[in-house]
Amino acid sequence: MSDAVSDADTSATDLDVDRGVLVLGPVLRRVEGDQATVWVETARPATVEVVAGPASGATRTFSVHGHHYALVVVSGLPEDAVTEYTLRIDGVDVWPLPDDPCPPPVIRTRPKGAPVRLVFGSCREASPLSVTRYPPDALDAYAARLIESIRSAGPTEWPDLLVLLGDQVYADETPEKIQRWLRRRRAKRRADAPSTQVVDFHEYTKLYLDSWTDPEIRWLLSTVPSVMIFDDHEIIDDWNTSQRWREQMARLSWWDQRIQAGLSSYWVYQHMGNLAPGALAECPVYSAVVAAGDATEILDGFGSRADRERGSYRWSYTVDIDRTRLVVLDNRAGRELERGKRAMLLDSEWAWFAKELPGDYDHLLIGSSLPWLLPPAIHHLEAATEKLAESPRGWVSRLGERLRQAVDLEHWAAFGRSFEALTALLSQIGAGNGGVSPAPATISVLSGDVHHSYAAKASLGPEVVTPVYQLTCSPVHNDMPKLIRPAMKFGWNPPAARVMRSFARVLGLGKPVVRWKKLAGPYFGNAVGLLLLEGRAARVVIQGTRPDKSLGEVAALKLN
Repeated sequence: MSDAVSDADTSATDLDVDRGVLVLGPVLRRVEGDQATVWVETARPATVEVVAGPASGATRTFSVHGHHYALVVVSGLPEDAVTEYTLRIDGVDVWPLPDDPCPPPVIRTRPKGAPVRLVFGSCREASPLSVTRYPPDALDAYAARLIESIRSAGPTEWPDLLVLLGDQVYADETPEKIQRWLRRRRAKRRADAPSTQVVDFHEYTKLYLDSWTDPEIRWLLSTVPSVMIFDDHEIIDDWNTSQRWREQMARLSWWDQRIQAGLSSYWVYQHMGNLAPGALAECPVYSAVVAAGDATEILDGFGSRADRERGSYRWSYTVDIDRTRLVVLDNRAGRELERGKRAMLLDSEWAWFAKELPGDYDHLLIGSSLPWLLPPAIHHLEAATEKLAESPRGWVSRLGERLRQAVDLEHWAAFGRSFEALTALLSQIGAGNGGVSPAPATISVLSGDVHHSYAAKASLGPEVVTPVYQLTCSPVHNDMPKLIRPAMKFGWNPPAARVMRSFARVLGLGKPVVRWKKLAGPYFGNAVGLLLLEGRAARVVIQGTRPDKSLGEVAALKLN
């Protein structure tokens, strides 16, 4: 019998799992035209059906290690409408629950010409139901506010998309609830498995149950379309920092199982739903999984191969909403790590990215889990550590690598070739020379990871007529130690930047190819970012949580 069925310790009091045929979901993922996709996890093989007014869709589940999933394509949605939907499993209505205190789940098709509204953020470690040591969960607070607006007069600012930019779950920093569960199943675990970290697919499923069964979050995911991308903690801290790091991890006996389970579970819970309804048939992994029924062997092999053969699968993707283009980049799995060739993206991935940018749109958004523009002093430090790590002198190279891993110096600045290439590409688009004419009204890089929020504006030269921004919002539900906060603030200090720039210059590094200035922040509380794009106008608001779990504005900027 599989773990999914045999574990007696998945009780509602432990991980808040519904004791019924529906385990998790529904999660509304993509809405395009008259189609939408809805993701669910069930307790047994079943036929899953979604009925939304005149629209409907149904499919059979597929299985992975005894867990059962479906991605239902709903077709025939009415234009410019908010339609309640019902989830049925084997012909029985299972969602919404009769006594659910949250509003019914809905699918909204966009009114033509309406403003585009995006919610973005990253770094959400566990549900506030299981972890209370952090400030209030900003995504939870946002969901509660949206629910209240629906109850009162209907939402006046209905979001088109929730963009989650990494660390949706933490495989290496699990909440105490998960750690207790891991101790109880010790006999079923590898003897060498880290005692507080998840290792196999079944253990990964508990992270998602813990994170997504919070009632407000479950409602939000059922109603607001969402796209996601991983960062390091979906796998482990410092994931793919360098080739030396990969060699170190390969010596750990449990690592092969961890990376296999981490990537295959990410594909099931997060990436599968990033695919547009019309693109599902074009994905060979999706086609193989749904055809197989029991896809355990297929996804185990896929998870191992995707890590071993970096670039064999594309995790990046593009979303068009009216006249806004969002390109979400994989900053982790597809890196080039060979010394002398280090790059944030493999050449094949970069070629794909460059081809996605030409088009007819008003606003360009780049979803990058790791910020392009950092506090200047930290930027220079990261660039310096790459120079050290590339040194032909062994001890210097090892020092550079140790510094990179010790303090997470692995953003775009630490991959200098890619930093310069991204800067050049954004400059080209912003000058109206990159296949977008006229040039976009705004270009924004949306990021997370660094556990503080800020906005910065790039100066790319007089020929670049489009304003270009770095908008960073992190964490959603986590914290930055108070002892580190002064250092992050100091990173924006001009004298600190000059000192670190001098250090970089001594190592032979030239000036950065771009200058930038901070417009807002840094803000260290839990927060969500709200982006409003109306015509060619753009505005961003960062909202942080208060002790009473409400949201308050901490920054607001017009972007043009």
